[in-house]
Amino acid sequence: MVAAGSKTEGPGGRLLLVGCGKMGAALLNGWIDGGYDPAEIRVVEPQESAPQLVHSQPVPLFVADAGALDEGFDPAVVVFAVKPQIMDEAAPLYRAYAKLGAVFLSIAAGKTIGFFEGALGKGAAIVRSMPNTPAAIGRGITVACANKNVRPGQRVLCDQLLQTVGEVAWVKDEGMLDAVPAVSGSGPAYVFLLAEALAEAGLEAGLPEELAAQLARATVTGAGELLNRSSETPAVLRQNVTSPGGTTQAALDVLMAGDGLGPLMARAVAAATERSRQLAG
Repeated sequence: MVAAGSKTEGPGGRLLLVGCGKMGAALLNGWIDGGYDPAEIRVVEPQESAPQLVHSQPVPLFVADAGALDEGFDPAVVVFAVKPQIMDEAAPLYRAYAKLGAVFLSIAAGKTIGFFEGALGKGAAIVRSMPNTPAAIGRGITVACANKNVRPGQRVLCDQLLQTVGEVAWVKDEGMLDAVPAVSGSGPAYVFLLAEALAEAGLEAGLPEELAAQLARATVTGAGELLNRSSETPAVLRQNVTSPGGTTQAALDVLMAGDGLGPLMARAVAAATERSRQLAG
């Protein structure tokens, strides 16, 4: 990662971001905060809506389409962050950069490496990645997979770019990416639902609505931070909270029953994984 306060065009060259919605903006903010020089970044925003970028530093040049990019701007990395629905139209516009040696980094759900090889050419260097929404606060996790054309230095560069918004893990088998969005991609929604359900249960137990919501929010976020800071496993942390015969044990007897949270979560992740496979074709 680039040292804070320094300005550079990046370890491997210039950056081109295609799409600046919420996730694209999170990446862009991470790059700039990480020390990448905004002057060496270009952003193409093909959607009519205004870019989501909010940043205190000077922002890169935004253009409406690929044809408006300044001549001679040859990026080392082209990052695809547009919605999957418009990727069929957007991706082929950047085919020329494959011949110039750029690596293509996609964060689009459901678009496979095979799709990008068809759109950009069989020789294109492609990294398919799956980030999640906590990237917006630099606490995301991304799982990435590279095709055979990606050189070691290109993989390092993509890893550095993704690390600006959180943790990064790599897999060799692209098929594993079907399960990733079911766990980490959709996972924040499961946690938010837990907070909703916990607040609703508190309300039903007789707590005022505002207090129940406050307790649920603080409990979920506090427990998450405790898990983040601890070297213990979730199981050990759970056991540390649980006194035999106490209130927590009474609740866990329900949640850990044969039809409790474990089997329910397994079915939820399986459903999301199957849907991910369907979207990937």
